[in-house]
Amino acid sequence: MSTIKVGTLLAANGSTTTQPSIPALETRMAKAWVNIDGTGTIAIRGSYNVSSVADNGTGRYTANFATALPNTNYIGISSGGVYADDAGNSQGRNHMINKMTTAHCAISNLNEAGSAYQDTEVSSILVFGN
Repeated sequence: MSTIKVGTLLAANGSTTTQPSIPALETRMAKAWVNIDGTGTIAIRGSYNVSSVADNGTGRYTANFATALPNTNYIGISSGGVYADDAGNSQGRNHMINKMTTAHCAISNLNEAGSAYQDTEVSSILVFGN
């Protein structure tokens, strides 16, 4: 028989605390996500399971996972905001995942033409996997 106490989930013997695990949901929940301000000194606006973000040069960032993923068979999704050019016209961005390891996920942001890396005010990474 299992015992559930307020604020803590205990193992069957009552002595070891464990994280709740619902196997059917584990692959359906995000393993990591981050919202990055990629202009000037980069900063994390909000995150889950991301300990830090590295600035790898103009328009290129790496999100380092706080807890490594068990393998590289995950999906990484990158997106970002738009920016206004010197004439005030809204310009799109092309976002792509560059490298996925168990420890981090790297992205690149290209200008609308896809011809040069460009910083963006909002870059996001979302990771799902098992």
